[in-house]
Amino acid sequence: MSVPILPTLSTSFIVISAILVAIGWRLIWKRQIESHKKVMLWAAIFALAFFIIYAARTAIIGNTAFGGPDSIKVYYTIFLVFHIVLATVGGVLGLIQIILAYKDKFNIHRKIGPVASIIWFFTAITGVAVYILLYVLYPGGETTSLLKATLGL
Repeated sequence: MSVPILPTLSTSFIVISAILVAIGWRLIWKRQIESHKKVMLWAAIFALAFFIIYAARTAIIGNTAFGGPDSIKVYYTIFLVFHIVLATVGGVLGLIQIILAYKDKFNIHRKIGPVASIIWFFTAITGVAVYILLYVLYPGGETTSLLKATLGL
């Protein structure tokens, strides 16, 4: 079995980002503020690396359509849309968290942090599931534009 390098790399980056968020959460719980800052910055860097690879691949190559059986395609599509919404919300909340931290608005940062982290964990988990469905369990379908790959248009 061979898997495509860019999706494998970008999915790995999201998993690393989520692991670093978990480590950062533990560090702040232990009041290791400087270590927390560094780890969370690295989590953001890995998330950004994912996004750059994903966006560049989408723009240059396109997205891979679901290649599994038609009988589960609708479920995959619903799951994919759920993942995209989670990723978007998680990414925006992560960016807000970085801005709040750098502006020393820690009261708001503390309130949003747990929610943003949990959303990011689910983003990583659902992202791995999408990867497995697209490239491991079933052969990838046609590589095409984002709209055609996600909605079949």
